[in-house]
Amino acid sequence: MDSQNQYCVSRPIYSTRAFEHVNEKQVRETKTIKERLRNSVKCSPKLIPQIIKKFFPILNWLPIYQLKQWLPGDIVAGVTTGMVCALQGLAYSLLVGVPPVYGLYAAFFPILTYFILGTSRHLSVGPFPVTCLMQGAVVLSLAPDELFLYHGNTTGVNGTATLVVNTTARDATRISIATSMTVLIGLFQFGMGVVQVGFLVRYLSDPLVGGFTTAAALQVVVSQLKLIFNVPTNNYNGILSLFYTIGDIFKNIKQTNMVDLIAAVLTIIVVMLVKEFNTKFQKKLPVPIPIEVIVTIIDSGVSYAMDLSTNYGAGIVRTIPRGFIPPRSPDVSLFSSFGGPSFSTGVVSYAIAISVAKVYAAKHELIVDGNQELIAFGISNIFCGCFSGFVATTALSRTAIQESTGGKTQVAGIISALMVLIVIVAVGPLLQPLQKSVLGAIIVANLKGMFMQVHDVPILWRKNKTDCCIWVLTCLACIFLGLDVGLLTGVIFELGTVVIRTQFPTCSTLGNVPSTEIYKNMKDYKNIIECPGVKVFKCAAPIYFANIEYLRDQIKHTVGFNAVRVFKKRNKALKKIHQLIKKGKLKVTENGLVPVAPLGVDNEAFERERDPEQVEGGAQQEVNGGARPAAEVEVQVDWSSTLPVSVRIPKVNIHSLVMDFTAVSFLDVMAAKSLKLIIKEFMRIGVNVYLAGCDDEIIMKMESMGFFDEVVNRGMLFISVHDAILYIKMETDSENSDDSMAEKISQMQDDKAPPPFTEDEDLIETYDNQHLAIHGLSS
Repeated sequence: MDSQNQYCVSRPIYSTRAFEHVNEKQVRETKTIKERLRNSVKCSPKLIPQIIKKFFPILNWLPIYQLKQWLPGDIVAGVTTGMVCALQGLAYSLLVGVPPVYGLYAAFFPILTYFILGTSRHLSVGPFPVTCLMQGAVVLSLAPDELFLYHGNTTGVNGTATLVVNTTARDATRISIATSMTVLIGLFQFGMGVVQVGFLVRYLSDPLVGGFTTAAALQVVVSQLKLIFNVPTNNYNGILSLFYTIGDIFKNIKQTNMVDLIAAVLTIIVVMLVKEFNTKFQKKLPVPIPIEVIVTIIDSGVSYAMDLSTNYGAGIVRTIPRGFIPPRSPDVSLFSSFGGPSFSTGVVSYAIAISVAKVYAAKHELIVDGNQELIAFGISNIFCGCFSGFVATTALSRTAIQESTGGKTQVAGIISALMVLIVIVAVGPLLQPLQKSVLGAIIVANLKGMFMQVHDVPILWRKNKTDCCIWVLTCLACIFLGLDVGLLTGVIFELGTVVIRTQFPTCSTLGNVPSTEIYKNMKDYKNIIECPGVKVFKCAAPIYFANIEYLRDQIKHTVGFNAVRVFKKRNKALKKIHQLIKKGKLKVTENGLVPVAPLGVDNEAFERERDPEQVEGGAQQEVNGGARPAAEVEVQVDWSSTLPVSVRIPKVNIHSLVMDFTAVSFLDVMAAKSLKLIIKEFMRIGVNVYLAGCDDEIIMKMESMGFFDEVVNRGMLFISVHDAILYIKMETDSENSDDSMAEKISQMQDDKAPPPFTEDEDLIETYDNQHLAIHGLSS
């Protein structure tokens, strides 16, 4: 290796206590909750303009709007997006189960408020098939056709009056449910934005959203099959509802209207082919071909000219009234009926919008405020619900059109709203002959991008199998259990994978790269060494109540023995040794224990604590007919040698254990208590334990939880693993050479003469005077 690519470090060996002393650690200032609240609501004249701009982001970009450069692109983008938005509003209203004109309202009103309150300059606000389907599931479950049946004037085959659906009452009820649910969704979003909990959407990971939207796309396709085939089906919601709907379609497949089916198939083919053409020649086309608009105009003209509804029984839109409906308040009594679905729909709609907004914000180096987006969409949905619209978010396809055709700001959004307004007040009645199957086909054709997410599965499997499992399980759960329950299942499974990964963290035994301070997993490298008599254990996860037992087992596996079992076995051996001493079969001498009677084992490894001939008081006492009472003696045993008793004691081949806590970011009360017990279990069998790399925050937590005492003290904390290893090596060399540590220190003080400490702490003095070098282990 080139010598220029090397560096050498020389510094003192630092324990945490020594490092804090040398560098004069400061006491961290903590604020009470009352002080934090006071600072958060503090306001000054200088902050007022910033606060106003934060809540009204339009004030950030409108004053600097470049009229000549930006306006032409915004006009083109607004006109193009507006036409697509109007037709998608008509189509997506079928997913919600309300008349098409309410889809136009949902495509118009949210844009007005988002223009003022939104932080994204490129987002195209309006209905989205996934959220519309989630809302439609609630609408159809609370207001199914069966509740609005009445006996008609005609009679059936058996002579009974046929049942007819009261469409006027049904539509009125469904509109009330949809608008009330939209307002509740807006209230949820607004409340989340006010309390600054936009971070909750982070729990919806990309694999989870991918699996959810793919399943939702399948649900959307199945829901539109009844329009494409023009066959009657019942309304289902919940578990296996998708398969029940498919069953009804196949049951009534003979009633298929061929005109509707042919129109739908042709629409799907043409729309998908033209969209592919737009994508392929995106850079050459000035604007994408608005194929949805073209198909809609052609179908409306053909349907009107051939009177498809009367002559062939085709299902058409029939009524699109001009103008607006007066605003009305939501039915608050219905809120309890769809509280849970409203919350989940609000979270999903926000997650979709913020993910798309961040994509284009990163592309154009802009900033999107997640909490302000919640407030913007919340107010937009409240406003939209009061004007008879349904839930609004964004669609990647619409936003892509708005951005790719030159849209620079939300002025393009306002222009697109003007295009929808033209349809509402003027063009709407011209679309009344439009076939519903064509609208359903437009929805299906626009779902191609969602279905293409299936290609992510093998990629995820190669990159991260856990994320792949999240994608697949969420998708299957949404297909079989429904979108709301499936989404909840996916979130729980996703959080479960996080818990499992922290409950069974990666633990490893580290070794040293020779002549460096680098420590790596022993299993991953050949040219690393293990310090004799020392084990370095690393846990790469937070330590808390759920994984502390697993951590204990991993430590046992690393050191190769159970400290509790070793302690019990040693106690058992000591008891037997004391019994042999009492019986006179073993004698304590200067050279250790000497067997008086043949035991088959001669062990000279024991050291005498005191003379068994002596008793307290200094005089020998004769009792019980001349027999001396056996004195209890403490016997120090070399446990690595053969013992004079028949007790098998696990071998302890280490004298020190270093725990690398550099990756530990959290420690709870139960984990701290158990960790302290683990340390004491090792220390009572003569194995010293050191904690290396603890973050200051972890140390503060330890102190607040009463982790340290006389046995487990701060002296076992070290800045790094290498500091701990060099200290252990220094201690071991001192014991082997019979030189006292004080002598070593005095010698080093003569050489280096560091400034003395005022604290009466031996460890600090030791660490400050022993310098750490990169070649410390090899020397």
